[in-house]
Amino acid sequence: MTSAVKNLAKGILSALHIRITRNQEYDYQAYKILQRNLKADSNGIDVGCHEGEFLDFFLKFSPAGSHFAFEPLPPYYENLQAKYGQSIRIFPYALSNEAKTTHFNFVKNAPAFSGLKERSYNTSNPGIEKIEVKTERLDNLIPTDIPINFIKIDVEGAEFMVLQGASQLIKKNKPLIIFEFGIGASDYYNTKPEDVFDFFASCDMKISLMKSFLSNNGALSISEFSKCYNSNSDYYFIAHP
Repeated sequence: MTSAVKNLAKGILSALHIRITRNQEYDYQAYKILQRNLKADSNGIDVGCHEGEFLDFFLKFSPAGSHFAFEPLPPYYENLQAKYGQSIRIFPYALSNEAKTTHFNFVKNAPAFSGLKERSYNTSNPGIEKIEVKTERLDNLIPTDIPINFIKIDVEGAEFMVLQGASQLIKKNKPLIIFEFGIGASDYYNTKPEDVFDFFASCDMKISLMKSFLSNNGALSISEFSKCYNSNSDYYFIAHP
């Protein structure tokens, strides 16, 4: 199926309020969270922005905000620059907990699965090209005088490293953070649920399922969060004050 056909199909399903896959349900939940919580001048960060779906949400709900995007794959970085111009500050870095030059696995026939480490892939015979990228810490890149209201992190398993490199920003701003965390990706980085839960606890933040956050239900306990992870019942979450 071509990209144009996929986008058309997604548009039709969205218009009919039909969501088939878990990813489509997560996308819908994320959209509703942004719609309810962003203001016209809110500031957002998209880590692993790929084709810019979340950037479109940022611009829709926060047109007067300052937005930052990170995409290390050269073709996608170039497309994002061409698409958004000067309206969004776009960086070609893979965010992490240290600044260095390293290799990045570009999965040519499934680019959404690309990442710092090879992992399990939902495609047979993945075509992996090793490219050289620069990693950076988010704390080193975002001006301290810009309050950050929202962060989305989708980096195929390296989410905890991104969080570690943004600890000062998160403790200061306590933004809403939608992040992926699932078996088949995070475990390749030896990240455990306790690591992520304790990190947010140290920032005086909690973790919820997005659907629970939208319903104003309670946050997850460490045992509930671990169960979601280990059973793979959910792999997208929201961190919040």
